[in-house]
Amino acid sequence: MTITQDQNPQPVDAAVVPRFAGLATFMRLPAVNSAAGLDIALTGIPWDGGTTNRAGARHGPREIRSQSSLMRRVHHVSGTEPFSIARIADVGDVSVNPIDLRDALKRIEQDIRSIVMHGAAPLIAGGDHLTTLPTLRAVAKERPVAMIHFDAHSDTNDTYFGDNPYTHGTPFRRAVEEKLLDPKRVVQIGIRGSIYDPDDHGWARDHGIKIIYMEEFVRRGGEEVMREARAVVGDRPTFVSFDIDCIDPSMAPGTGTPEIGGFSTREVQAMIRLLEGVDIVGADIVEVAPPFDVGGITALAGATVMFELMCVMAKHIAGKRSAKRSR
Repeated sequence: MTITQDQNPQPVDAAVVPRFAGLATFMRLPAVNSAAGLDIALTGIPWDGGTTNRAGARHGPREIRSQSSLMRRVHHVSGTEPFSIARIADVGDVSVNPIDLRDALKRIEQDIRSIVMHGAAPLIAGGDHLTTLPTLRAVAKERPVAMIHFDAHSDTNDTYFGDNPYTHGTPFRRAVEEKLLDPKRVVQIGIRGSIYDPDDHGWARDHGIKIIYMEEFVRRGGEEVMREARAVVGDRPTFVSFDIDCIDPSMAPGTGTPEIGGFSTREVQAMIRLLEGVDIVGADIVEVAPPFDVGGITALAGATVMFELMCVMAKHIAGKRSAKRSR
């Protein structure tokens, strides 16, 4: 199935097919074989070959799809009806190689690039955080992008286990080195927890990345922090990367590297809503690891974050389309 310009794919009606029935797709949207004609392409990256501790994020996309059946059509605060104002569908999972890291990175980049070449913005469920590197290679191929990054960890380490440069703790160092990210347009929010070395975050700070530790967030509050985040990225094309471990493990236990003292789910919803108007060219929700989840609450948090981001992205896309028509 492909989407034409005069179609807006719609979720399966829960009054016709119960939420627990039918094929599991993101938001119960149609499954399509191409991003052609879409504004936002929902996709999964079922891969966790960059994990250094507790594996399991490879199962994230499937469980997020399942929990996303609880999402409805309209955002209750903004009134946004994303499926009416933007063309959105599930394009399936990207191709991965579970036993060859470098080949997996190439496959992920290739499939995300196909989405971008069709003019759609990828909205991704991972997978571990290393998957963001090949995603950025696709999204930022033509120019560096800005980034708003929600996480407990900076993920700007250099190498692990000798000289291995590719783990879920290194993607943003590699992305800056490869000029995929403009470090002076990158803000990391929610960083916390013990570190390996006193200077673990020195490289990030030296390159101009703005790190907002959890303690600073608590002191300043979400609205002020998000004002600064918006100022950092400005009007630049922006990628949003959301690691589920930014949420406190009491509310999102299903992740590989939990850190206590994190955001509440209510706080992250409020922050994402404050991204309205940011030129988001892609986003991901990573590190949901169902083997460590309890009652699906982490996958539900991931699905809800995905819906929140989708609403913000759809509204911006619709606004740009309207402005273009009025010229």
